Amino acid sequence: MLTTYTFFITSLIIILLPGTGVIYTISVGILNGKKASVLAAFSCTLGILPHLCTSIALSTLLLQMNPKVFTIIKLTGALYLLYLGCKIMFSKENLEFQPAKKDTAPLTILQRGILINLLNPKLTLFFFSFLPQYIRGNKDNFAFQSFLLGVAFMLLTLIIFIGYGILAGTAKKFIISSPKHMEMLQKCFAIVFVLFAVKLVLTQF
Repeated sequence: MLTTYTFFITSLIIILLPGTGVIYTISVGILNGKKASVLAAFSCTLGILPHLCTSIALSTLLLQMNPKVFTIIKLTGALYLLYLGCKIMFSKENLEFQPAKKDTAPLTILQRGILINLLNPKLTLFFFSFLPQYIRGNKDNFAFQSFLLGVAFMLLTLIIFIGYGILAGTAKKFIISSPKHMEMLQKCFAIVFVLFAVKLVLTQF
């Protein structure tokens, strides 16, 4: 019971810490509203699933894999974050709020959210090092227990991200009233994505 309690508390703290998924969900909530932020939260959570499955399936082999594999994935993820940052920085589409203008397509929001977490190899290593600490009993059902814990982590992620997005969507009307605020906000989001890209490149695995 104590182990389960510790797992949820630790997971909660980890998820609450600002990361690329949180920043993306908040930015979508502010720029496109509450409904879009829920979709962003769902897509970011969905992007976790491949890492969870990979960490479970390759848990005994992961540390013996060729480091070049992680380097390629890491650089791909960093380039994608850099692309998003530059696109937001130099885009003029969202500098002025126009109620009649169509928001970002749901499919685009979904794709970007999935890719943000899908191209972050740190998530695979995170699950690899985090989940085994909370496995109880014999190792025969290691994969099953790991998957259950992973799903619990994903559900917590979805709930918290939705909360972040809805709060951001609520604040939307106070921000979009000023084009100046919108421009500053976009540049802040762009800088954050670029910083995450640099951090990902410099991270040692």
